[in-house]
Amino acid sequence: MKTEEIKELFNKFEAAASDLEGIECWSARELQKLLGYTKWENFDKVITKAKEACIKVGEQTDDHFPDVRKTIPMPKGAEKVIDDILLTRYACYLIAQNGDSRKAEIAFAQNYFAIQTRRAELVEKRLLEFERVKAREKLSHTENQLSGALYERGIDNQGFAIIRSKGDQALFRLNTHQLKRKLGVPENRPLADFLPTISIKAKDLAAEMTNLNVQNKDLKGQIPIEKEHVDNNEAVRNMLLKRGIQPENLPPAEDVKKIQRKLDSDDKKVLKESKKSRKK
Repeated sequence: MKTEEIKELFNKFEAAASDLEGIECWSARELQKLLGYTKWENFDKVITKAKEACIKVGEQTDDHFPDVRKTIPMPKGAEKVIDDILLTRYACYLIAQNGDSRKAEIAFAQNYFAIQTRRAELVEKRLLEFERVKAREKLSHTENQLSGALYERGIDNQGFAIIRSKGDQALFRLNTHQLKRKLGVPENRPLADFLPTISIKAKDLAAEMTNLNVQNKDLKGQIPIEKEHVDNNEAVRNMLLKRGIQPENLPPAEDVKKIQRKLDSDDKKVLKESKKSRKK
């Protein structure tokens, strides 16, 4: 396809998009024309295939292909109500994938919606990575607070390390060393740097509970504080088990330090591109 044709199709697809309660969508009747289908019956067959593909990946068709009615003008000022379907960007992507790629419009749409859908997936992935990094930072902050509180109550760094390891054993049914070996975590790295987000948050919740109860109960000394921390990790574990989650069986996650570096690098690239744009 020529550059002019691509630009023209791009503008048409962008112009056809509408916003419904914050969700970008397209009218199936309008998309029919954009994709070069003259008969609704033929295009409806493609939509049916797209719905089947949607179901196969576990999505609800009602979320992506809701039925609607629209009014169209007729000769002599009359109006006619016809069936239509609102299509999310993902629904349009599935329709394009099930269309006749020999059509120039379909070939364009396959790539147009694939790129946009991929962009949404990348945003979601980045948000999940960002959440994990922030959860890890929060756990570090909570453990620093707890360590400071315990120091005032006669617990040194070695004692805190023992208490934390006993907490891990209560939460994961494995001590820190055993869990590191199971997950392939280097011995010189903190276990939490390789835990999935839910496990990081579980450790954080238990540590928050310990920090609060140590002060509320005015606990002092290794044994009572250690018991408190073990009890709190047991409570968090039981909560997870009731929801069908066994924390020790969750797979390891990517090194959180590596993710942080990647996020920082992406931020620098965006800033660099932004500066270039302002100079133009």
